[in-house]
Formats: sequence, structure tokens, C-alpha cells
Amino acid sequence: QVQLVESGGGLVQAGGSLRLSCAASGRTFSSSAMGWFRQAPGKEREFVAAINWTGGITYYLDSVKGRFTISRDNAKNTVYLQMNSLKPEDTAVYFCAAVHLDHRSDPPIATLDYWGQGTQVTVSS
Repeated sequence: QVQLVESGGGLVQAGGSLRLSCAASGRTFSSSAMGWFRQAPGKEREFVAAINWTGGITYYLDSVKGRFTISRDNAKNTVYLQMNSLKPEDTAVYFCAAVHLDHRSDPPIATLDYWGQGTQVTVSS
């Protein structure tokens, strides 16, 4: 089992940056693929980025490619989402999750196994 706690959200002006962190507990983190998702008010939760267990394979939502970077540090049981050039449409609650990847699917998510509680990101114009 994996417990996940997100942090790093906040209020930032358009064009600014934030780095989200997701701290995991549990013995299986280093062997788990991880993903970031977001949910804006009145919208469905959507996939943002994912990373395999080694960190060697990453996936991104088209609208965040070139602006967001997902990474992980297995020694620290932490996955990160570096968000640059933020836009008002990036405003949402961001969640991390332990996932199983399906490389043939778009988004490449087979299952979502564990969720964090989320962290609010607000981008002002």
C-alpha cells in the first residue's frame, strides 16, 4: 500500500512557476509508476503527466508539454511536477497517484491505485 501527500501548491501570476511535490510512504513506491492529475471547478479530473518506476519514461498532456516536467527521486520516495510558464487555465487542484501505465493508451493510464488529497494551484491573469 502507498500513502501520498502533495505539497507546493499556491497562488502565482501567469508566467510564473511552481514545483509540486508528492511524498510517498510504503515499500512499493520505488517500483510504482506515478502520475499527476488535476481537476478544475466544474470539470472532470484529467491526466497531466506520468513517469515510470525508473524515471526513464515520461508522458504529458499536450497542453503542458514544454512547460511541465515530471521527475522522481526514489531515494526520497518523492515525485515532483515542475510547472513553468503557468497559465490561468492551469488553475486546478493537483493530485498525485500511483498508477499502472498502459503505453498503448492515450492517456497512458491503465489503473489508478492510490491518490493523495490534492494541492490547490491558482494562476492569476
